Amino acid sequence: MCAGVYSLEKKFYGQTLDLTKILPYGDTLNDGKIQLSFTLPLPCNDRSREAAKILAGKMGVSSPQIVYEKSLVEEFTYYIVYGTLEHFVDYTSIQVTDMDEEVFTMDETDEFIRQHIGRKIVVVGASTGTDAHTVGIDAIMNMKGFAGHYGLERYDMIEAFNLGSQVDNVDLLSRAAELNADVILVSQTVTQKDIHIYNLTELVEILEAEGMRQKILLICGGPRIDNELAKEVGFDAGFGPGKFADHVATFIVKELARRRQINLRISRESAVIPR
Repeated sequence: MCAGVYSLEKKFYGQTLDLTKILPYGDTLNDGKIQLSFTLPLPCNDRSREAAKILAGKMGVSSPQIVYEKSLVEEFTYYIVYGTLEHFVDYTSIQVTDMDEEVFTMDETDEFIRQHIGRKIVVVGASTGTDAHTVGIDAIMNMKGFAGHYGLERYDMIEAFNLGSQVDNVDLLSRAAELNADVILVSQTVTQKDIHIYNLTELVEILEAEGMRQKILLICGGPRIDNELAKEVGFDAGFGPGKFADHVATFIVKELARRRQINLRISRESAVIPR
């Protein structure tokens, strides 16, 4: 997990970091040095090597050098290219939803649920569609968790049900309804041909068709998923690389508590009898 707050300018070994013109860092600040890799559907020869350099140049890499090449099969070659990136980014202009402002520990999450929700939360998770990978959903759900971050099964105030992999969306929703789930977690590791977009979108569409969308907190995660993508396909939040069960749990309890307060306010307002 990465974190840090910077002023507009900061000194590094006597040099000034300008956050309005951020470049990759290689040997010295602002040198723009970058390394990238890709595979071309070409044989390994001088002509395809030149094609790799031209492509890197079109990406904005000046003076590209081929530092590594390997023939994968007869008509495919893998390249690693080194050069200087000509483009920069204005870091100060970037607007994102910050999911890392405050992350609860497991004990803090349990106590938050007791105080603000007053009952155990039911979470159902799975890898859906043809996705057979369970590492992601296991890291979030299973008791042992991952990298020292305990999974949701270990939390006292969370009932976590891990349905495993290759779970059809209809079956996932059926099980979630049976368990009266508050939250559905979907892990998507396989992303070839954007199959994860199809799986996630289908789940939202089924929920909406069944009139269940507003009753369920939808969260997805995976190596190529972020919060922006999740919201685009209709989920409430998305968690990508570097996120653990405590990140997910913190979002869940805060969002459920927020919705509970809204519902309580609406109920109170509805109960008021006009004079």
